[in-house]
Amino acid sequence: MDKAALRRTLVEQRLNLTDRLQRADQLQRVMRIWLVNRPDTVIGAYWPIKGEFDPLPALHRWKEDGELQGDAHLRRIGLPVVNKQHKTLTFHAWYPGCPMEEDAYGIPKPKDTEVIVPTLLFVPCVGYGPGGYRLGYGGGFYDRTLATLQPRPTTVGLGYTTGYLDEFDPEPHDQPLDAILNDNGVVWPV
Repeated sequence: MDKAALRRTLVEQRLNLTDRLQRADQLQRVMRIWLVNRPDTVIGAYWPIKGEFDPLPALHRWKEDGELQGDAHLRRIGLPVVNKQHKTLTFHAWYPGCPMEEDAYGIPKPKDTEVIVPTLLFVPCVGYGPGGYRLGYGGGFYDRTLATLQPRPTTVGLGYTTGYLDEFDPEPHDQPLDAILNDNGVVWPV
């Protein structure tokens, strides 16, 4: 199966999961536990589309937990903004209720908030396989962005167990993730 057909199949399966809300609740818990001892104060994430897992509730809770510890002003969440010229992403500060606008792809992005540089980056996975490799939507935005970000942030893929691909051959430009979390827990590194 070619990658375009594989993407369509995986997105269709994800959209039709009858237990997607339960899986999302489980992955929210996995993510919150995984974040407990992380030293990061600036985290990049994504606005969920096409049935993707929504990381923003867990990240908002992470930020609120920082308030209890007295360092909430240090904890920042960023969402991607597409640079059309370079086909890379920058991350702009996001918070619940911040002004949003649609990007060129119809995906909401923060409007007129400051650029922040994440030390931890959560990325959506259409699919994922051994070695920390992910299958995205094919635009290469995350791969190009990760190839240029200095220092490179810790990268963590988020997806459901249904996205696991036993036989996934990465291409030379594919950047492996540092970790992958799904609704069952940590799947990479094993």
